[in-house]
Amino acid sequence: MSSSLWALLSVPFTLVLSNSLLIPVLPQIRKALHISLFQGGLIITAFSLTAGAIIPGAGYLSDRVGRKAVMVPALVVFGLGGVGAGLAAWLLPHPYPWMLVARVMQGIGGGGTYQLAMALVGDIYTGKKRSRAVGYLEAANGFGKVVAPLLGSATALIIWFAPFFLYGLLAWPAALLVWFVCEEPPLPSPSEGTSYFADLKTVWAKRGRDLTACFSAGFLALFLLFGLLSFLADVLEEKMGIKGFTRGLLVAIPVLSLTLTCSFTGVYLEKRLGEPVKKALLLGLTLVAAALIALALLPVGYSYFVPLVIAAIGTGIFLPGLNLLITSAASGERGFVTALYGTMRFFGAALGPPAVGLGLKLGKTPLFFLFAAATAGVMALVWLLVDPIQMLPEKMVKSTGDNVDMETKNKVR
Repeated sequence: MSSSLWALLSVPFTLVLSNSLLIPVLPQIRKALHISLFQGGLIITAFSLTAGAIIPGAGYLSDRVGRKAVMVPALVVFGLGGVGAGLAAWLLPHPYPWMLVARVMQGIGGGGTYQLAMALVGDIYTGKKRSRAVGYLEAANGFGKVVAPLLGSATALIIWFAPFFLYGLLAWPAALLVWFVCEEPPLPSPSEGTSYFADLKTVWAKRGRDLTACFSAGFLALFLLFGLLSFLADVLEEKMGIKGFTRGLLVAIPVLSLTLTCSFTGVYLEKRLGEPVKKALLLGLTLVAAALIALALLPVGYSYFVPLVIAAIGTGIFLPGLNLLITSAASGERGFVTALYGTMRFFGAALGPPAVGLGLKLGKTPLFFLFAAATAGVMALVWLLVDPIQMLPEKMVKSTGDNVDMETKNKVR
């Protein structure tokens, strides 16, 4: 891997801590602040909704002034917001509202990070190397999710708000790495004003159906991931009496499965572009739906870990292919298109934990059956609407030797 890719891998690793670091600590946070399960979920939502709203603007700006020019200040603000939440918890008598404000600030910074790193990978790498690179990027995101529960649980042993200070300690060095190590290629000559949005309109006219299905799958992936992880953390604490570092270790098990699967899938798809990408999407979603049905039927206990790991593996199968399609769907407008995808992912992460908290009032079984039905619906969208041959550049498909009728492909294009 190049030094630029190593530097960029620090961005998703750092950003994913925004929520994953706090998931296993949420029960302690709720007890310390005397807040409900829903209010605890808002600590996740305050960050993710803000980041999701900021991402499209950050993507547009990065298409105009460059990726690094947006990413580096965003990482600095991200760290400041996290440290601000920790200081509020430490110094103020009623910190909860101020912690939410600090998390909103953190979300403003977070909106200009991971999706721009993904867009920059698309700028740097072409052909089959892009598949491997985006797989590594998603794996770094997943690795952060593995480390985060352990790191959050370990630092919370000092005091419950200690994890918030880690954001600055990790984000600021990442900003330095991106600025000084990452080499950014020149952006395509920017279109001015209406021409830029006309180009976006053209991209959407050609690939809007495909992008709609991909955005839906990205939303679902993060919605389920963070919803299920918050559910697992609460079950371990309230139902099984498992606390502290042990809880963080157990939460990390399904996330480790996701991380390893992302790495393997990215390498596998490198030489199998085209229809195999769609097959990976459908296979992954099928595994997730089956796991949700199993969760609906199984009693509370360690047996939960089998379907949770299966759901994580399924997510790890379809996310790299999804990222590849998104980063390949546009060139000069890549930052904005990738940012819209990121918005959907962040909204999913924002809504997952509170949705699970509220949905459990209906009962575990109907809630997970509902999630399984939603997954089946997204699977149908992918099956009907996604055409990887149309979304991937022609030279990428040719380089893998995929059996494609190129004359038909050229007509589509």
